Amino acid sequence: MTQGDDRGRLPGLFELATSDGALKRSLFTSLVVGTVLSAINQGDVVLAGEAPNLVKIGLNYLVPFCVVTYGCVSARRAALRR
Repeated sequence: MTQGDDRGRLPGLFELATSDGALKRSLFTSLVVGTVLSAINQGDVVLAGEAPNLVKIGLNYLVPFCVVTYGCVSARRAALRR
């Protein structure tokens, strides 16, 4: 295969994760789910006037982002292989 010849090659992970609105979908989902999880897991701490655990809050947003991105990439790779 020559340079610039993309025939027969599956797109890379980054390309699949950032194309066709996948990144926007992942960000939106992580914003919604992360906010709900943060309210559930850290709401009592915030309401008590204490500082929330920022690592836990970060993970509340990161995990849904990774799950949605993985789902998008997996589905697209499967569709491209067919």
